[in-house]
Amino acid sequence: MLKKILVSCASLCAMLNGFGQKAEPIKSTTTITGYIDGYFRALTKDGGGTHNNFTSFTNSYNSFNLGMASIKVDQTYGKFSSALDIGVGKRVDEFSYNDKDLLTNIKQVTLSYAFSKNLKLTAGKFSTHIGYELLDATSNRNYSMSYGFSYGPFFHTGLKADISLGGKSAMMVGVVDPTDYSTFNSNPKYLIAQFSSASSNDKIKGFFNFLHGDITTQYNLVLSASLSSKISAVFDGSINQQKNPLGKSNWSSQAFYLNYDFSEKIGLTLREDFFNDRQNNPIGIGNLNATTLSGKFKLNKLTLIPEFRIDNSTAPVFNTKTGTVSSASNFLVAAVYTF
Repeated sequence: MLKKILVSCASLCAMLNGFGQKAEPIKSTTTITGYIDGYFRALTKDGGGTHNNFTSFTNSYNSFNLGMASIKVDQTYGKFSSALDIGVGKRVDEFSYNDKDLLTNIKQVTLSYAFSKNLKLTAGKFSTHIGYELLDATSNRNYSMSYGFSYGPFFHTGLKADISLGGKSAMMVGVVDPTDYSTFNSNPKYLIAQFSSASSNDKIKGFFNFLHGDITTQYNLVLSASLSSKISAVFDGSINQQKNPLGKSNWSSQAFYLNYDFSEKIGLTLREDFFNDRQNNPIGIGNLNATTLSGKFKLNKLTLIPEFRIDNSTAPVFNTKTGTVSSASNFLVAAVYTF
């Protein structure tokens, strides 16, 4: 499926680019970037042999772990642009959990064509537009992930169009395979969409995101505000509706982020994360909430992230040596090196 989409898109764009145009020198650029991240996570109380974690990418305890080694190649050639984003490690294994072999290591592979400054068409495998947090540790203020990110979609495979509406507003519409599959041999497709806008000074931004298919429908809203040169805040909320053999199952999530930067090299982020999961999917254990405080210390290309997190549940779902309890906490230190 992915190969067919990329080949068809390239052929169509090449034909359109060839009609009615005079030969001109075509500009081409290639950029290579990457990073490596790892962490140590320790439970504050004995977890009875378990990691006591219901979110993505930090499912370990009392051990050093490679998060991911990642490299990305971006290439432009005239109106064409392409990207190949590859990763190795537990982080990408959980991200591409439906894939096998080498497909697991492909985070993103896309081919785009800019018809004009207001319209760009992209085909391939790309990260989801839903939510505030992203796969790459370099893109997040917290190292551990929110519940909303962990149970929302990770990526899509298909075709999308980015459309500028003028001013600070834009939209995206696309048709994709079921979420989190690089290949899927079936007819049902999903519709994805996004509307975004911002204030004239870019201090307030908003994104309304949408996903709909035969099994899952999700609505998502992300709002961000720059309150001063040192303080910023973000809200990320989702409502997810699913159909499964046991019937309908809905969940909702709300995450609030407060960022304070003492300088470009030192900062703090407080995240309050709420997850309502009273039905049978994806976890089926009731309400959970987590408070996470993360630091940021940049030393040239190295960023250190010390983090303390407390998770609470309405049900006793966290393990101890003597039984189960409704609360658990952990401390981790992560290191991220970019190149």
